[in-house]
Amino acid sequence: MHRILLVEDEEHLQHALKLNLEMENYTVFAVGDGNSAVKAFREQKFDLVVLDIMLPEMDGLMVCEHIRLHDSDVPVLFLSAKNTPADRINGLRKGADDYLTKPFDLEELILRVGKLIEKKEKLIKSESGKLPTEYAFGDNTINFESYEAQGINGKIELTKKEILLMKLLIENTNQVVSREHILKVVWDYTVIPNTRTIDNFILSLRKHFERDPKNPEFIQSVRGVGYKFVA
Repeated sequence: MHRILLVEDEEHLQHALKLNLEMENYTVFAVGDGNSAVKAFREQKFDLVVLDIMLPEMDGLMVCEHIRLHDSDVPVLFLSAKNTPADRINGLRKGADDYLTKPFDLEELILRVGKLIEKKEKLIKSESGKLPTEYAFGDNTINFESYEAQGINGKIELTKKEILLMKLLIENTNQVVSREHILKVVWDYTVIPNTRTIDNFILSLRKHFERDPKNPEFIQSVRGVGYKFVA
């Protein structure tokens, strides 16, 4: 369950928000002042912070600054009666990801909470799925930054499109990558290659990395669809 830090000093609103967020299967830790919010954030892990601006002891803007010192990625949603464009801009500059003015529609708040958490999860997934600078398979290695590689016949230097094609296939290990997707990612449709261009690139890569290019171990064809990299 995703954990939310709710910072709201109006007790009836805090109670209503906590109840409704919990009904959406979130775990909610609620506090009513800025100092308690900072303390809770330092001691616990949260997936989202819903933060009022006008708080006792320490206002929400300062709380957000403290949060950003410890975590630059956790989504922060400001709730505030301050509703001028300048107030919104100031809140976003302090590090908030979204700004909702009071009074607000509860359904809209819940939708925004869900979207922020979803966006964070996609970012985490994207970061975790990134390839390292250097990738090894079999007796081969590829450096995606220097374009240098160690193939079956020694060191080689790959072209930019060869690097893009290998990176795309490896990022989708054991999954078929269609010709259309290869065109979109590697050629970006700016120059449409003829039907043999992709095949020729694949043949070239097999000569670099396959001991038997006619019976490839890593870069395999899927007839009528595209290619896949097999780990």
